[in-house]
Amino acid sequence: MSSQPPHSGYHWDGITPRFFEGWYFRVMIPQLADGFAFMYSIQDPSGGQVNSGGAVQILAIESNYLCRTFPDTDKFWASRQELAIIHWGKTNLKIRPCLLSPSAFFESVQEGYQATANQQQGRIYDPVTGEICQWDYCVETRYSWGDNKRLPQATAGILSYLPIFDPGWQILTAHGLATGMITYGGKNYQFENVPFYSEKNWGYSFPEKWFWINCNAFPENPDLTLTAVGSTRKVLNWTESVGIIGIHCQNRFYKFDIWDSQLSWTVQPWGYWEMRATNENYTIVLIGISDHPPDRVRVPTEKGLCFACQDTLKGKLSIKLADSRGKNIINSSSCLAGLEIGGIWPSAWIKHL
Repeated sequence: MSSQPPHSGYHWDGITPRFFEGWYFRVMIPQLADGFAFMYSIQDPSGGQVNSGGAVQILAIESNYLCRTFPDTDKFWASRQELAIIHWGKTNLKIRPCLLSPSAFFESVQEGYQATANQQQGRIYDPVTGEICQWDYCVETRYSWGDNKRLPQATAGILSYLPIFDPGWQILTAHGLATGMITYGGKNYQFENVPFYSEKNWGYSFPEKWFWINCNAFPENPDLTLTAVGSTRKVLNWTESVGIIGIHCQNRFYKFDIWDSQLSWTVQPWGYWEMRATNENYTIVLIGISDHPPDRVRVPTEKGLCFACQDTLKGKLSIKLADSRGKNIINSSSCLAGLEIGGIWPSAWIKHL
């Protein structure tokens, strides 16, 4: 179905002084056994605050990292109805931000980005190293979130429409195919129909603690995509721990969450992620391992954009999904998984069934 998922539009009410919204887009290039993650964010968009402004972060191949801030909130624009976001940094244009054709964008915007559900362009540079990254690609969505026979669903359920959870979270594209080019490190990477994933967060700040497991680049099962999360979140005046696992495969959707399943996990401060879940129909076991040192990225916090997140694009992941009779439905693995922890991790996080 072509309809965009819930929460695709921008959430700021135009009044609240403290607010952030962030978007994550990843392009994996299996031929390189690596990829690029693009992270766009806006914080305190009313302007005039200590942390007001936007940023582009790029986690590039071989664990390279670029970050460029755009402090002018007047050069940011986002649609409230659909996924469409723009932030211009260096430009000669004297008009309000608006979507441009790809050719007009690169002619008129020296630094900045524009992104929709179907297409993305951008360019930033590091003034210290002179490193430039430029991207231009289109996306075909295969799975958003939920059963393909129905309209896309809210990842956090129907209660996510109420302003009681902080932060909010929505998977935009659980699995898509990207075609285009990324120029980085003096090289031009061209790709066609490679795995693409996107999600977003919004609210006051990121959770105190979370982990994330994601992969849609399984060599023997290219239609398979998985996203799993464990997190603390604020619910009105208290904090709770929540978890969810979602799988799309062969037009089927398998979901385990705190409302309909028993979830447990053991996640180390770095290197090991294990989740298990069971409900009346299925049992799943996920094991993620990273042999690489973590890549540090920034996330919105109460003190602004800070290094509070550890990531890898090249984690090892195994998935075993069986039905209630023990029959294997999925048994797949990959070395191109996204694995992440964030927040405060003094020790392992263990949650029993």
